[in-house]
Amino acid sequence: MNITKRAALAGLLSLGLATPSLAQTFPTKPITVIVSFAAGGPSDVIARLLGEQMSKTLGQPVVVENIAGAGGTAGAKRLVAADPDGHTILIHHLALAAAPALYANLGYDTKAAFAPIGLVNTGPMVITSKLALPPTDAKSFFPYAKENAAKLTVAHAGVGSNSHLCAVLMSQQLGAKFSQVAYRGTGPAMNDLVGGQIDILCDQSTSAIPQIQGKKIRAYAVTSAQRLDVLPETPTMAEAGAKLDMTIWHGLYAPKDTPVAVLDKLNGALRVALKDPAVIEKFKAFGTTAFPEAEWTRDAHAKLFAAEIDKWAASLAAAGVKPQG
Repeated sequence: MNITKRAALAGLLSLGLATPSLAQTFPTKPITVIVSFAAGGPSDVIARLLGEQMSKTLGQPVVVENIAGAGGTAGAKRLVAADPDGHTILIHHLALAAAPALYANLGYDTKAAFAPIGLVNTGPMVITSKLALPPTDAKSFFPYAKENAAKLTVAHAGVGSNSHLCAVLMSQQLGAKFSQVAYRGTGPAMNDLVGGQIDILCDQSTSAIPQIQGKKIRAYAVTSAQRLDVLPETPTMAEAGAKLDMTIWHGLYAPKDTPVAVLDKLNGALRVALKDPAVIEKFKAFGTTAFPEAEWTRDAHAKLFAAEIDKWAASLAAAGVKPQG
């Protein structure tokens, strides 16, 4: 065997040995979880809860880095530019899948740029308002919102965010155009809703429920098929006479080309976290739930992500929404 062939064989053997070795040594430093929205929002809350538990399994701190802006795409770009070694990951929701239908120049291919790690949680949005808004229940809110749409301010966390998509669907359902106000996350938007600076916010149950239970804002309806146990008095959209079915979900992502052994180790740590009683109880209090255990695989996440990209492309096109530059 000549030197060239011998070197090539040695290289192949070293690649074969690298995967188990990498799985054993990873992680070698703290792991950064990118949150694409401001601190205090739903994704931020879930990221910090998971990070605390996953760090116990991984043996390294898991720290949150908030990179807000552009409806969550700024954080996604940060992940795309990161080293594919598993030490930088992203938590994101369905807005990551909707982004291609909303932005013409993302700077990355959504279908190929991310390596799904695993699905986290799923839950509804809640239609809420400041306490000073005249309607006191859902039956009166939707007619009022339709009639006064031009005067009402609806907050969202940027084009493509869950709150923006919910506002688009609500506007489509009512046949009304609201005055929209963009924030860097629903955390600061919620602060202004509590303070009465804006009128309406469609937010995830994760961050809306504490403010509703504290009687700081008013809840009109949830976008799930059934009422939430933690908000028994709040009707579903169907009960309120409106059609808006929107389920929110989070997943963890790594950059493409991240080694499979690393992805598997991250998925394993996520699975342990999702079984933790503290996480389960927090999810329950937030009006959200973990995905069924059968869907905790990386493959299940990849399939849902691909399906959601196609779903939102069709839905937003039907709503007359075109990608912006």
